[in-house]
Amino acid sequence: MDFEEATIKVTIDTSKCPECTTKACVEACKVYDRGILQLDGEIPSVGNLSPEELKRKGTECLACEFACQQRGKSAIHIDVPIKGLNEYLKKRGLK
Repeated sequence: MDFEEATIKVTIDTSKCPECTTKACVEACKVYDRGILQLDGEIPSVGNLSPEELKRKGTECLACEFACQQRGKSAIHIDVPIKGLNEYLKKRGLK
């Protein structure tokens, strides 16, 4: 499952979620964000929020990814694109 907030993209490998006992991502989203992630059975989902609502409501706190890595199954990856980063790294010989 993928969804976007204002400047980030969240990807959840939901195949890992059924065996997760903590559902730490959902808990973190309730504490540090606006509760965008909710359980749909054993799988985190964004419910029926439209892409526009997700971009407006998301606070881009990154807590779901951190919680999933620390106490879950490392199923969440957040991409935070930084404009010009690739060019900068190439210029410095770092990529």
